[in-house]
Amino acid sequence: MAMGAAATAAAPWYGAIGGGSRRARVRAQAAAPWAGGAEELVRSGAVRAVRAKEAAGAMSAEGFRLLDVRPEWERARAAVRGSAHAPLFVGDDDTGPVTLLKKWVHFGYIGLWTGQSFTKMNDRFLDDVAAAAAAAAGEGKDAKLLVACGEGLRSLIAVRMLYDDGYKNLAWLAGGFSKCVDGDFADVEGESKLQYATVGGVSYIFLQILLLLRVVR
Repeated sequence: MAMGAAATAAAPWYGAIGGGSRRARVRAQAAAPWAGGAEELVRSGAVRAVRAKEAAGAMSAEGFRLLDVRPEWERARAAVRGSAHAPLFVGDDDTGPVTLLKKWVHFGYIGLWTGQSFTKMNDRFLDDVAAAAAAAAGEGKDAKLLVACGEGLRSLIAVRMLYDDGYKNLAWLAGGFSKCVDGDFADVEGESKLQYATVGGVSYIFLQILLLLRVVR
């Protein structure tokens, strides 16, 4: 996943920023191992872990707004209708020779099988979340956000970044959408089941065959 490259980078927490731009801070936060201790936020209770089967209750009874941080192509397959969207990673459109070589290797070893696109960090992530939160709840950084992605890893990075940016009413969808079952989210739009929307490439073809044969549901 794109998250793996970000999470294993060696950049120190806030390393070499020196009061730099908001975009530089986004890159530094995402590069820090496990986003600077996102798991500790969950363990300590500073960020609440919500299982897929609990999500609807958190949203309806407690006022949490679902924030989907998946890239647009995953969200297009399946998404919870009305959820806010701010992608943590976006497509990398650089056409330089080094990037093109990386893309070729990525496609041969990962992209063809999994359908994952070559991505880069969304430098506007915090701005995108601010706009989504304002539009959704009108509460700015007081908004209750349930942060979600496909498998729970990218959203864990996002949670740490948002927490450090001043959001204190955060919840994390533990395990991501891959852990949900039909009915956990009542209003889903798209061509795929929500729990399978992250699967792509040749893997997705095999998944469709298994669904057809009723090996998985």
